[in-house]
Amino acid sequence: MFRDIFCGQITSSQIGKTVHLAGWVASTRDHGGLLFCDLRDRTGVVQLTFHPDNKPIFEIAQKLGSEFVIQATGTVQARPAGTENAHIATGKVEVIVQSLEILNACRTLPFEISEFTKAGEETRLKYRFLDLRRPKLQRNLELRHKLTQAIRLSLTDQSFLEMETPFLTKSTPEGARDFLVPSRVNPGTFYALPQSPQLFKQILMVSGYERYFQVARCFRDEDLRADRQPEFTQIDLEMSFIEEKDVMDAVEQMVTRSFAAAGMPVPATPFPRMGYDEAMGRFGSDKPDLRFGLELQDVTAWAAATSFQVFSKSAVKGSSVRVIRVPGGASMPRTQIDDLTQLVQSWGAGGLAWMKVTEAGFDGSIVKFFKPEELAALKSATGAETGEILFFGAGKNALVLKVLGLLRIELANRLKLIPENVFRLTWVVKFPLLAFDEEEKRWVACHHPFTAPSDWAPVDEVFASGKTAEYITNEESPLGGLKARAYDLVMNGTEIGGGSIRIHQPERQNQIFKLLNIPEAVVQLQFAFLLEALSYGAPPHGGFALGLDRFTAILAGDDTIRDVIAFPKTQRGQCLMSGAPSRPSDRQLKELGLPIPPKPPHKNSSPPSGGEAPVRG
Repeated sequence: MFRDIFCGQITSSQIGKTVHLAGWVASTRDHGGLLFCDLRDRTGVVQLTFHPDNKPIFEIAQKLGSEFVIQATGTVQARPAGTENAHIATGKVEVIVQSLEILNACRTLPFEISEFTKAGEETRLKYRFLDLRRPKLQRNLELRHKLTQAIRLSLTDQSFLEMETPFLTKSTPEGARDFLVPSRVNPGTFYALPQSPQLFKQILMVSGYERYFQVARCFRDEDLRADRQPEFTQIDLEMSFIEEKDVMDAVEQMVTRSFAAAGMPVPATPFPRMGYDEAMGRFGSDKPDLRFGLELQDVTAWAAATSFQVFSKSAVKGSSVRVIRVPGGASMPRTQIDDLTQLVQSWGAGGLAWMKVTEAGFDGSIVKFFKPEELAALKSATGAETGEILFFGAGKNALVLKVLGLLRIELANRLKLIPENVFRLTWVVKFPLLAFDEEEKRWVACHHPFTAPSDWAPVDEVFASGKTAEYITNEESPLGGLKARAYDLVMNGTEIGGGSIRIHQPERQNQIFKLLNIPEAVVQLQFAFLLEALSYGAPPHGGFALGLDRFTAILAGDDTIRDVIAFPKTQRGQCLMSGAPSRPSDRQLKELGLPIPPKPPHKNSSPPSGGEAPVRG
């Protein structure tokens, strides 16, 4: 046999026993005639010891190099006193080798297979088969496995059925470009790879399956950024005859079981709920990080009564003045403040107003524009204390919230206010249903067009007004106040999943399509099968999708999802290891009825890779 035990499983309980091992040579050491080899497999490492008395085996051992694949048989014994290694699980034992076989040699490595490799990302992605041997990635992918299995078991225990939906489907607008696949047997037609299983999982509810889930592969052909990948995985689920709370309860059971499977403290349930408006007002983000303070404060009412026109002119409809109090910030040098000012200007702000709170009172370049009583009112309104610095944002609400929300995160990172190994989860609810597109002069869905509004009265008002055409192209209409029956799950300032209650009546779905100014011909072309299904007795239903890549990365303590995906793509959507995408043969193109393009002059290089697309369940 090759082996009867894994390397990481050998403990003091095996002392005196003969074991058969197989794996990769992590390192070798020559200590005064004794040869030592750390043998690695997926479970860990164990030390092999070769004595020169066993000359044939010793001579083979002298040929071993890094990443050689070997099989060894030996006896487990306790390490001599003082030579134990407390940093590894097998550090109290070693295996005295009696037989050894080199199963495969290894070429000179392009980089070190260890936690400390200094290889660049392009090199590691090109040699991903080596990169995946690193203990960190193996731990991450094992964690991903544990999370996936825990999720499957949790949903199965909650009476969900695991089902599959098609990869080759119809192109529908879901916020990004589709990957298209030409059909050979139907010339001139194309399949689309699914951006999500959205329509199919709704149809499964129409079909009476009531509780569905899928570990779903999703595809989006969009410009990639640090948190995007062209293909990613989401835990997709849908439920019938439910309200928002039912979906949230199911997801919370799934998430807490995942924490337990990862060996981490299980968060208390129910998770906190926070309205979208509250999240934006307190944190400047609909993905609030609750691990630290530095919350935004609205001081618009105070600003309106001041003599400082920059602030008082911002105390009008659609604009505001807000502030972040930074404890201990009064000691911040001017150079750091100037650096932060340049940063907020890069985010679109005109500048960064600030005041320090000292023993002598307020200090700063804008203090001279305020009367003593106005400064006293500011201190009372904000609760500012000696030793703090106040950073202000003034102007249009959207810009002020965005800039101060980003500044809050920047300050927390610089001041090291974010605790490690702490996970804070919250639901964000009551999102806007629609947003007005200034360029196209029409309303667009904030979530997706199948999300139900929390109140149908404004919709009915629009259709009863006789001004439907005017309202759907005008920002000043009842549509602006519509809230969605949507919910996002946020962990540590990152959206890890989202979902909504769906529209289950065909006439209501058609109304939303009309409000979005989607032509009837487009509706029939892209959504006819869904509308038809809804007309045959569709139950109330809703669902959720959790981004498995992102969830795993946060629990693993990784900043990038690339290290929790076995074979990620680069920012240009390339696989450096396999060479995908590649040019098909002329014969393949002819069979598909596609034109034959000129061959590219050379293979393009790839910049650093991207990550996962936003989850929309």
